[in-house]
Amino acid sequence: MRLRRLTFGAAAIALAAVAAPAPAQADTPTVPPPGRVTVEVAGANGSGCPQGTADVAAASDNTAFTVTYSSYLAQTGAGSGGTEFRKNCQLALRIHVPQGYTYAIARADYRGFAHLQRGAYGQERAGYYFQGSAQTTRTTHQVNGPYTDNWQASDQTGYTDLVWAPCGEDRNLNVNTELRVYGGTSSPQTLSFMSMDSTDGSVSTVYHFEWKECPAA
Repeated sequence: MRLRRLTFGAAAIALAAVAAPAPAQADTPTVPPPGRVTVEVAGANGSGCPQGTADVAAASDNTAFTVTYSSYLAQTGAGSGGTEFRKNCQLALRIHVPQGYTYAIARADYRGFAHLQRGAYGQERAGYYFQGSAQTTRTTHQVNGPYTDNWQASDQTGYTDLVWAPCGEDRNLNVNTELRVYGGTSSPQTLSFMSMDSTDGSVSTVYHFEWKECPAA
């Protein structure tokens, strides 16, 4: 039986220390640009995001965008198949920004729910890159059982290490995520799982923008 509790009034855990961002350069806008930012799913591939189960939306104030999954769950133990311990998703996102500006991903907040038996553990891994560029370093966050609650993890990048979208070019942002659940020393007759999904849209991954103006042509 799959348990679910997605009320964020419960205590969440921070699973990794994040580096404080370096001070922004003086000529860097401290507010998002005017105009409208749009985000669309150009492609989805992976067992964690079957067709039609991942949605994206840009914040109205241009500060971030969200990804919501509706079928992203890894599990191991009783009643689970041999390959269900690992689920992954690669999203190709088409992001349109106001002319004269470029963006980077300054922080990503991942959320979900986990039910892990004593001795079991789950992992969330993530990374991203712009089409035609090298992938950023993948980060891993781990939750150890016994644990039955919401989980949360954040990755933050210092200003000097930000990877910017090329100015004046339309390149997809490829976002890779992965969930793994290992039984460890838990009984194989028990079920453990970790999810990053939401059937009602209340649990989303949030990617926060950093902005700067492109050089004048």
